[in-house]
Amino acid sequence: MSKVISYDRNKPNNNLPILPPPDEKVITIEVFQALNNSNKALAQLKGLASKLPNQAMLVNTIALREAKASTEIENIFTTDDELYKSLIIGESYLKGNAKEVLFYRQALWTGYEEIVKTGVFDIELLIKVYQEIKQVKDGIRPPQTETVIKKRGSGLLGGLVVYTPPRGINIIKEKLDNLLVYINDDKKYSYDPLIKFAVSHYQFEAIHPFRDGNGRTGRILSILLMIQKKLLELPILYLSAYIIREKDDYYDLLNSVTARRSWKHWIIYMLKAVEETAIYTISKIEEIDRLFNNTLELINIKLPHIRKETIEKIFEQPYVSPKKLIDQNIKSLNTAKKYLGQMEELGIVVPKKIGKEVVYLNIDLYNLLSET
Repeated sequence: MSKVISYDRNKPNNNLPILPPPDEKVITIEVFQALNNSNKALAQLKGLASKLPNQAMLVNTIALREAKASTEIENIFTTDDELYKSLIIGESYLKGNAKEVLFYRQALWTGYEEIVKTGVFDIELLIKVYQEIKQVKDGIRPPQTETVIKKRGSGLLGGLVVYTPPRGINIIKEKLDNLLVYINDDKKYSYDPLIKFAVSHYQFEAIHPFRDGNGRTGRILSILLMIQKKLLELPILYLSAYIIREKDDYYDLLNSVTARRSWKHWIIYMLKAVEETAIYTISKIEEIDRLFNNTLELINIKLPHIRKETIEKIFEQPYVSPKKLIDQNIKSLNTAKKYLGQMEELGIVVPKKIGKEVVYLNIDLYNLLSET
């Protein structure tokens, strides 16, 4: 058992150690075994995703599932149906918690576009992602904001302060600068990218640089790190679902790093999250691909005038409107409605009225994506 570190959880942890952690805390046989398994699963996921003829079929739906799960970790709940409808009808349809999920998804894409363009993490990127999540204009939390982390739940210990993050803009920026150099500089800190992923996730949450939304911002940071390190080409790793399932361990292990510098167990947990999530996502891709090919085969036999590109559009997300089908092959709204009506007769889509508009639900895709 690691020695407990003496610190007052009710006082700002301004002495939070900078990165990297000591090698003997990180470089262990158990960590390397977990690292090998997670890297293998991630490489398989990346390779499989790259072979999809239309990656939008995967990206749109997985990104939204990640957004939904990540907000659920913060006890913000909504339904699959609300979210999928929002993609076709627009943000104005959403109310309450569903908007929070859409904001997360927008923040994920904002961060993704930025990291693909620059290849570098900086404080401005973190602030941009945070502002998109929370729909605010502020940045690093000011010193008068007495942020504390409390134990979740309603039991006897519910609401107890378990951690107080660093306080003071200069101190927070100093810790963030160190974190960003650790992530960006692969020559100075030549660790496996997934080690950086696990270590940096803890460090960001321990710094807790914003008034609110740090958990969601940190989870987006983790996905973007995989993009930056070329572990993935697109943000398709659905990590938040694993964290929801193992939420108690997630928070206990975060606290154990703070209290005991117990990095090994935390890193193994995060690597296991990557491995299991990658395996899950691989199976989901294969299911989507099989469903698409079965649908395409049916269309080719029964409705050969409908092109493959049109079928791909009804697989980009569960709901589709006639307007979304209009392109160089389908030039009129009436033709789009006609094709959707013909697919309805085959049981591929079912009509749904949302407000004044009739949209069509790919019911098999919806059911497949709703499975946990």
